Amino acid sequence: MLGIKTSGIACFHYLSPRSFPPTTLTFRHLKPTYSSSHRSIKMCSSAKQIIEHVVLFKAKPNADPSKLTAMVNNLNSLTSLNQVIHLSSGPLLKSSSSFSFTHILHSRYNSKSDLADYSAHPAHVSVVKEHVLPVVDDIMAVDWVATDFSGPSVVPHGSAMRLTFLKLKENLGEDEKSRVLSAVGGIKEKFTGIEQLTVGENFSPGRAKGYSIASIAVFRGVKELEDLETQNELVNEEKDKVRDCLDGVVVVDYVVPPTQTASL
Repeated sequence: MLGIKTSGIACFHYLSPRSFPPTTLTFRHLKPTYSSSHRSIKMCSSAKQIIEHVVLFKAKPNADPSKLTAMVNNLNSLTSLNQVIHLSSGPLLKSSSSFSFTHILHSRYNSKSDLADYSAHPAHVSVVKEHVLPVVDDIMAVDWVATDFSGPSVVPHGSAMRLTFLKLKENLGEDEKSRVLSAVGGIKEKFTGIEQLTVGENFSPGRAKGYSIASIAVFRGVKELEDLETQNELVNEEKDKVRDCLDGVVVVDYVVPPTQTASL
């Protein structure tokens, strides 16, 4: 369904992620969900904290395209839930991993408790049971606290996003982990096309397939994202900073679709 690009996809994409057995899907795997700009776009005039929630889906090979469209539409309808600051769902532009993910849901919250309330909301439970589980056979979900967050809380439609998930080698110390977080957090200064960057450590390990460091880089559009491919020398320099700490990388690209009118 998607073309897999295995080189030059992101600053930290240079290892082939190990294969993992398909996840047995139950509702607990899908605690995340997104809500979007049903309210006015909120600008963060000063640094603050945001909770990032990302779910990657692998559609069943024989899934009816109309049912996949219904899944995306119903996930996007959750933007009306009060807990959600931003929510967007749709098909991926590119995926680098052997998991063959096809779709994504990205959402933002003011607190972990808001994310938990969203996950337990009857509307979310209903969408997952009726529109997600029947057409998906694998998922990966990652949640992190984006500290010192600045810029718009709602990602504008048409923006291109590069999401990177890192699996650290076993038995790494805190110094090595801090080195990885610092390297990922510093890429915004090196790549001027990045308009917003959030980085953090996953706090939901049970649904993340062993990936513990996550980041989202937001670009104005696809052209700005693709410009990274012309900066191979700088990309390789950034990779070398953390190469010895990593045991796997998942990178996906996504273009935020136009805001959908909520219809819960």
